[in-house]
Amino acid sequence: MIKGNTREPSNLLEELLSGAVVAAAAGAALLSILWWIQYDPALWVQKRVPLSRGEIPSSNTLPRVDIKGQYASFDVPVPFLEGSWPRFRGEGFDNINVESVPLAGSWDGSGPSVLWSVQLGEGHAGAAVRNGRVYLLDYDEEEKADTLRCLSLVDGRELWRRWYRTGAKRNHGISRTVPAVSDRYVVTIGPRCHVLCVDAATGDFRWGLDLVRDFGTKEPLWFTAQHPIIDQGLAVIAPAGRVLMMAVDCETGRTVWETPNPRGWRMSHSSVVPMTVNGRRMYLYAALGGIVGVAADGPNAGEVLWETTEWNHSVVAPSPVVMEDGMFLMTSGYGVGSATFQVSERDSQYSVRLVKRFEKGHFASEQQTPIFYRGRLYTIMPKDGGSLRRQAVCMEPGGTMIYSSGKDSRFGLGPFMIADGRIFILNDDGNLTIARAHTDSFEPVSRTRVLEGRDAWAPLALAGGRMLLRDSKRMVCLDLRQETVSAGLAVQRGDRL
Repeated sequence: MIKGNTREPSNLLEELLSGAVVAAAAGAALLSILWWIQYDPALWVQKRVPLSRGEIPSSNTLPRVDIKGQYASFDVPVPFLEGSWPRFRGEGFDNINVESVPLAGSWDGSGPSVLWSVQLGEGHAGAAVRNGRVYLLDYDEEEKADTLRCLSLVDGRELWRRWYRTGAKRNHGISRTVPAVSDRYVVTIGPRCHVLCVDAATGDFRWGLDLVRDFGTKEPLWFTAQHPIIDQGLAVIAPAGRVLMMAVDCETGRTVWETPNPRGWRMSHSSVVPMTVNGRRMYLYAALGGIVGVAADGPNAGEVLWETTEWNHSVVAPSPVVMEDGMFLMTSGYGVGSATFQVSERDSQYSVRLVKRFEKGHFASEQQTPIFYRGRLYTIMPKDGGSLRRQAVCMEPGGTMIYSSGKDSRFGLGPFMIADGRIFILNDDGNLTIARAHTDSFEPVSRTRVLEGRDAWAPLALAGGRMLLRDSKRMVCLDLRQETVSAGLAVQRGDRL
């Protein structure tokens, strides 16, 4: 026996397996080389051609949503109540309630009375109010449908609802927008850019639009947050697709005018705001690309009166804040800060110029639109606002700081409004702070927890002393009327009423 050629069975098996592995690897390498030699990139890579200026890709191959959808009504009486909050930021587009109803500033015990509450689909959509009715574009997570709900302002009972299925994955909530309502119509824009118009009393369908499919709108990041407006019987919206802005007759659904979009500006989270300069009515819109002023009426309605690219950022959530004498302010979060602009007219020709910029640590807002009240600007600073982060601040339009709320009074992304000489601020976690407005320092008079959920970001609504607030899953109606609070306290004390 020659020992040098002798192998143990286990060692022989290991060598055979090792050789097979090497051979397989070599074969794979050879195949890879042959594939690489014959590989044609054109077969695998789709050529990307930049869009020419103003070109919007076609979207008419998308499946059509039945916006008329389905409808249900309920046998509920509708008592008429005074007070109106007919759209985003109220009657005057400024988030200021000017009704004469005196409001309570503080409460004994557990805070203001909750008149009613209702569970909602996850989101941040706020309410509009008119003629004793509350209108809310909810999202039904079970049906996967945008759902316009009409509730009684008295007790929250549902009067009717209309819904259409769209399908939307949760992205920091789903619902976003506030309906616009007149005595005759309600107009909504859903999170995926579907426009619905119905009869305000009955919910009967009027018409619908799919902005993505029909107008080439690009659905914004985190869904659309553009709130529609109704002005003189027309629904005014900004598709920012093949047209920049348009007006639709609420009765017929007929397009009355369209504003071209030659620059290819895109839809932002900002909303259309009316403004009057030297007697000329116009609509302001801050798109992704710039800001435009469009003629609101007359023979040239829909015509661009002026535009600027001095405000061109990738995320624009707040709407333009109209001030006095043709001035307006734009702001945003993510380190942008804010700026004031001046619209001027000469010989019926309009122009706009940048007046002043403010750094993010001086004046800004990430999500909510600031308020212009009695010559001053009010905002909640974003989290990147430096030493003023998350504080309430008050500033003159020229940049002089009046006050900040201080490090012990910080807020979040939640809404704020002014009513009855006070500012109401809702924190992310549902704490409502009331402070005196138009003072030289931050003077809170009340802090009360009114919601138990999270992400209380939806715009507030206030009509007839009843305030509507919500977190991500629940809406409450608070009774803020001074007479009600006084009567309740008198009853507790046993006073004669």
